[in-house]
Amino acid sequence: MPERELPFGALHQLLRPALGELSRIPAPQREALAAALALSSGTALSAGERFAVGAATLSLVCRLAESAPVAVIVDDAHLLDLPSAEALLFAARRLVADPIVLLIAARAGERHPLAEADLPELRLSGVGLEAAQQLVGGLPVDLVARLHRTVAGNPLALLELASDPEQLQRVPPGVPVPVPALLAEAFAARVKRLSPAAQQALLVASVEDGELGVVVRACAELKVDVAVLAEGEHASLVTIKDGRVEFRHPLVRSAIYASAEPAERRTVHRAVAAAVQDADRRAWHLSEAVLGTDDDVAAALEAAGNHAVERGAHAVAATAFERAARLTGTAEARALRLVAAGQAAWFAGLPERADTLLAEVVDPAQRTRVDELRADIAVKCGSPAQARDILVAAAAATTDPELAIGLLADLVNACFRLGDAATALKASEGLRSLLPQVQRPGVRIIGLLASGVARILAGHGGTDEIREAVELAPSAELDRDRRRQIWMMLAPMFLREAGTGRALIEEAMRERRDQVAVGVLPVVLFQLARDDATTDRWADAAASYDEGVRLSRETGQTTELAINLAGQAWLSAHQGREAECRRAAAEAIGICAERQIHLGLVWSLFALGDLELGRGNPEHALPQYERLAAVLEELGVLDPDLSPAPELAEVYLRLGRVEEAVGVARAFAVRAGAKGQPWALARAARALGMVEENEQRFEEALELHAGTLDLFETARTRLAYGGWLRRSRRRVDARAQLRLAVAAFDQLGAPGWADLAAAELKATGETARRREPSTADDLTPQERQIALLLADGQSIRSVAARLFLSPKTVEYHLRKVYTKLGIHSRPELLDQLRKVDPA
Repeated sequence: MPERELPFGALHQLLRPALGELSRIPAPQREALAAALALSSGTALSAGERFAVGAATLSLVCRLAESAPVAVIVDDAHLLDLPSAEALLFAARRLVADPIVLLIAARAGERHPLAEADLPELRLSGVGLEAAQQLVGGLPVDLVARLHRTVAGNPLALLELASDPEQLQRVPPGVPVPVPALLAEAFAARVKRLSPAAQQALLVASVEDGELGVVVRACAELKVDVAVLAEGEHASLVTIKDGRVEFRHPLVRSAIYASAEPAERRTVHRAVAAAVQDADRRAWHLSEAVLGTDDDVAAALEAAGNHAVERGAHAVAATAFERAARLTGTAEARALRLVAAGQAAWFAGLPERADTLLAEVVDPAQRTRVDELRADIAVKCGSPAQARDILVAAAAATTDPELAIGLLADLVNACFRLGDAATALKASEGLRSLLPQVQRPGVRIIGLLASGVARILAGHGGTDEIREAVELAPSAELDRDRRRQIWMMLAPMFLREAGTGRALIEEAMRERRDQVAVGVLPVVLFQLARDDATTDRWADAAASYDEGVRLSRETGQTTELAINLAGQAWLSAHQGREAECRRAAAEAIGICAERQIHLGLVWSLFALGDLELGRGNPEHALPQYERLAAVLEELGVLDPDLSPAPELAEVYLRLGRVEEAVGVARAFAVRAGAKGQPWALARAARALGMVEENEQRFEEALELHAGTLDLFETARTRLAYGGWLRRSRRRVDARAQLRLAVAAFDQLGAPGWADLAAAELKATGETARRREPSTADDLTPQERQIALLLADGQSIRSVAARLFLSPKTVEYHLRKVYTKLGIHSRPELLDQLRKVDPA
């Protein structure tokens, strides 16, 4: 049985010396790791938590390194099980300041779980000819030279083939020979010289993981005297010590297993199955011994797969469920197991394998679940259009109202990313017809929220449905499916009010801070960042976008990467960070164009337009806004919150195109009035105030802004209002608005906009009092995130756990923060941050 099918087998061996420190890592991580290593019964780890064990691995190794430097050495990485490899990779990417060295070795030319990792790599070449002659001294120089050329200087291969140079006679001159294959043949030839009983005993050892007790019992089952293993020791193929049979090299084990006849291998697997005490290991061995179908073995293998799921070893579970399906005699049970295999493969981050497995399922009873999974894969891996098509068909096919509501909510989510307002509106109509048929509050809430969002997107109301859902939420048992929990954050944001739905967003924020699940974070981080970016918490938004981008790359979530990049570009534009804005927008637009993620395209274009407008370049902002307006019109997206109409009206005015400015502002006011929400109404009133030169409109806008949390938009209204007052020769009144605008832009960290407001104020005869630039502005998003959490009174270990870093790494960043700010204590840190964010 290949070792890579033992869930977390490699990780358990690696971490065994550190398990004494397990009680000293954060409780959620401790529980996840204990469950993964089968140290406790634990609870099932969800798909999003497949990286939780990596966070625990990082914490555990870092704890051990507090006593003394630690070397983590992994040999033969090509034999790692995928869950162990993922955990190691997660930890490796976060080792910054700890006294830890991680060395991973893998055989050249073999695919392995870490092959595509972005880790520093050193490719080892063979030894030189002179060293080869010293290594295998005693052979003729020309023969050593030929050996050296044949094995490319591989020292192990040199030693093995030098013991039997006749092997080279089988290789035609000039023909390159793959070293692993040649070595395997050499090892197999050495095994064939042993007695039949010794060969069978070695085969028994090769199919197990080297536990001597199991080998002894299996040999007894086969009526073989285990003492014949001494022949293998004498031939330098194995060593027996500490209750284990250890092969000299993995190739020895591979050669023994590969050279045996298939029937002989099946016989040995049956014997080992009878010898092992663990039910899961028994099931794996029995699955290797079966010809045809066997429902009993299939059931045992399914149980092994369920155990792997409970430990978060989804890749192993996928293999177990797939094998169980192949061994299943009935079509219905086979379909169930294929669905389980597909789901486990998706949860393991193997979307192509998952899609292939799910495509095999033809049982109509499993159609809905298959469609849900395939759509989820498509949405997150960058094909919302494919997800939409799958969900449209699935929702039409099901007769279960609750299932249909879930499918239609997923459909609205896909349409939101696509910017497909027409299909979203049809989904809303379906949801509205189904809602009277369901009673469970959790299902009703999801249906109401999704329907409301769809209708807002299409400009057909929707706010009343969101309000109804928000009122139901506190007393409801919500759907714990994290794929749909995002509605609890997303829908209230469509209202953009200071009150309604804020409790749901705050609850989601607390949950995000407390959980260890990494796979679900990119979408949550985007929503949190988007919310913070429309308040005065820009520093938090920047940190969340930064983390969202990094985790999206790490978890392979292409759609969430594009959307986080677009949000990052939008915030960078307001902060005047031109290079960062253009870089993030360019990458986002590239992904969005290829995969029809129109939502990301909309925000990216908005970012580029706002960047130019904030730099005082209306002529360069105009093409971005006009392209954005055209995209929204083509998509049929009528949500005024996504429209650049107020910005377009301002740009047209600055360029002297007054008639166009008036038309755009009035058309937008109609749309904003239809939505009836303060954020859109305030922007509409500002645009009308500018084109009509109407003081009442500006005052109305400021009253409406008071019902939102968006300090930036409020400051923009004050800037526009103050500028109009100055041009109307009301300098004293203008100064009052412009002072507030300068202060707000400075507080937020929008220097370009602050400069524009300061210039207007200077034109009234007053010089603005500007916030002194703080060195805190020079902190990176991650440094700032760490600084904010520490200034809030949290411990270094707590911050490390929340940000999936080691305490040493947090300390490393904290030292950089102290150096940049020229401070030495937490109180000083808090004081410096308050200078930047007084709120």
